[in-house]
Amino acid sequence: MRQLKFGVLVFPGSNGDQDCLYLLNEVLGVATDAVWHEATQLAAYDCLILPGGFSYGDYLRCGAIARFSPVMAPLRAYAAAGGPVLGICNGFQILAEAGLLPGALLRNQELAFACRQIHVRVEPGAQATPFTQGVAGGTIWRLPIAHGEGRYFAAPETLAALAANRQIVLRYCAPDGEVTPVANPNGSSQAIAGVCNPAGNVLGLMPHPERAGEALVGGADGLQLFQALIAACSSAGADFRALPAGS
Repeated sequence: MRQLKFGVLVFPGSNGDQDCLYLLNEVLGVATDAVWHEATQLAAYDCLILPGGFSYGDYLRCGAIARFSPVMAPLRAYAAAGGPVLGICNGFQILAEAGLLPGALLRNQELAFACRQIHVRVEPGAQATPFTQGVAGGTIWRLPIAHGEGRYFAAPETLAALAANRQIVLRYCAPDGEVTPVANPNGSSQAIAGVCNPAGNVLGLMPHPERAGEALVGGADGLQLFQALIAACSSAGADFRALPAGS
C-alpha cells in the first residue's frame, strides 16, 4: 500500500476536525494534515475532508459563508479532477451550499437539535463510490448525529434523478434496516442521510462516522467508510493530482 496523505479543511467554527485527525492519524495510521480555510494548494492530498462544526457560527445558513472561503475555489478544481471529497455534517452543508452536491439541508422537522445514535443503511449500488467500495448494499451502520439543520431536501425531479443515478448513498433506517418515519431523525426527504455527486467522488452525509471509530466511544461502524476510502485511494493512483497551478 502506497503512503497516503489526507487533508482536513478547517474553517472558523469547525469542531469535528480534531475527531477526523485523531481517527486518521492515530487509529488508521494515515498521515493527515489540518488545512486552514485560506489554503490555495491542495494537490498534495489523496483525499480532502470537510468536518462537522459551526463554520462562521452558522450565520445566515449553515455553510452559507464558508462556501466563499479561499479554499473553496481550489477544492472545486480538486473535485472536478476526480479527487475524493468527504463532507461530514457541516461539511455536507458547505458542499451543498457550494453546489458541489445537489439539494439543501434545512432545519430539523422537530425544530430541535438532534444528538443521539441512529442507524443508516448503505444503499444498493452505492459501493461504486470510493467511500463505500466493497461495502455490501444493505449494510447497516450505527453512527452518531449532532445537528440542528440536517433535514435533506431536494425537488421531486432531483430526487428522481438521484435515485436513477444511484447517488443516494445512505438512508436513515431502523436497526433491522427498514426505512420508517420513526427512524428518520430530522424529516429528510426519502430518509436520505448521504448523497454523492454524479461522478461518485464527492460524498456528503449528516451522521458522524469519524466519531464511531473505536468501541470505547460506543461503536466502530464508521471505520468501514474510512477503510473503504483508504483502500480506494491506495489503488486509484494520483491522476487527480495533475491540477492547474494554484489548485
